[in-house]
Amino acid sequence: MMNNNKLMVAAAGSGKTTYLVNKACEINGESVLITTYTEANETEIKKKIIKKMGCIPSNITIQTWFSFLLQHGVRPYQSVLYESLHDESIGFYLTSEKSGKKLDSQGIPITFYGNPIYWGEKDFKKHYFTKGLNIYSDKISKFVFLNNEKSKNQVMDRIAGIFSHIFIDEVQDLAGYDLELIKLFFKSNSSVLLVGDPRQVTYLTHHSAKFEKYSDGQIKKFVENELSKKILCDIDETTLNVSHRNNQLLCNYSAKLYPSLSIPSACTCKGCRDNTTDHEGVFLIKPSNIEGYLLNYNPIQLRWNSSTKCNPNFQAMNFGESKGLSFERVLIYPTTNMALWVKDNNSELASEARAKLYVGITRARLSAAIVVDYDHDAVFEGIEKYLDEN
Repeated sequence: MMNNNKLMVAAAGSGKTTYLVNKACEINGESVLITTYTEANETEIKKKIIKKMGCIPSNITIQTWFSFLLQHGVRPYQSVLYESLHDESIGFYLTSEKSGKKLDSQGIPITFYGNPIYWGEKDFKKHYFTKGLNIYSDKISKFVFLNNEKSKNQVMDRIAGIFSHIFIDEVQDLAGYDLELIKLFFKSNSSVLLVGDPRQVTYLTHHSAKFEKYSDGQIKKFVENELSKKILCDIDETTLNVSHRNNQLLCNYSAKLYPSLSIPSACTCKGCRDNTTDHEGVFLIKPSNIEGYLLNYNPIQLRWNSSTKCNPNFQAMNFGESKGLSFERVLIYPTTNMALWVKDNNSELASEARAKLYVGITRARLSAAIVVDYDHDAVFEGIEKYLDEN
């Protein structure tokens, strides 16, 4: 039984997108699809390929996940599930919440005991589409899955006929019926490569009850638990467990957020480690010392959102926006629960907050300072107290 499928579990700063790009560029004479959730990452992949090859080779297609599903999973077989869609033009509607709410004549959601009511699958068009026939982002993978099922695998056969290789970057962002599609890719004639960091689930394609237990970056467990004996997929947790961004102090501390995963190693590449200083690692900084710290080290300020008060004279960015980026130093304004975790690593921390704190810490090459008011006598493992000498 041949196995053309692989999941690569990556650490922050390991160069996972670069790895994927290099693999794609090594393939000649066969078609490659590279797909990823965000438009920002799609742009980054295109830039890397152009830098490496001078252009995007004709055998490589780069698309966001939703764009790929709309083009290859929805439109070619759009009337399979509902015949009247045959001559319709289907668009796309991005939603961050559950779609298909029932509305009254004034456009106000109808509720039952305070909870919204949704159109069911019997009301096919209202369940999957807006009035303008744009398919909801949280239903598109389900639509494609059911399309494929009813057409007796024609959707997947067509995709495999077009793309010999399917590469998915940031696979930890996929959820619900997306995972059913991954299973179908694994069963197809295409070679499938999945790359992602399960600690960086700051976005999800949608929130679904389908495979909900795997939505918190548990793609490895999904592969281990949900594939039949006839579907094979290698899992590689070592190749991309080396950070070319974070030093070992940052690797060690950020790993405390995900103790079930192995601690990444800082690379020993000369080019990555040239710029060493006497201020490296993770630091606790009191609010009263923020001004001096910003002047001394000029870190980028990272926060939950724009409502968090920061120094307007220095660059600031939300945790989610910073994903994929690198900075010499960062200054983190934690949420209340993040600060509690910093003081006590056994403190409860919701999945999203845990992922965003991890992203914040691992943006840094040299140092990450976390704003927390602390007791001078308190002891914190793996983190230093910053004392302003001025």
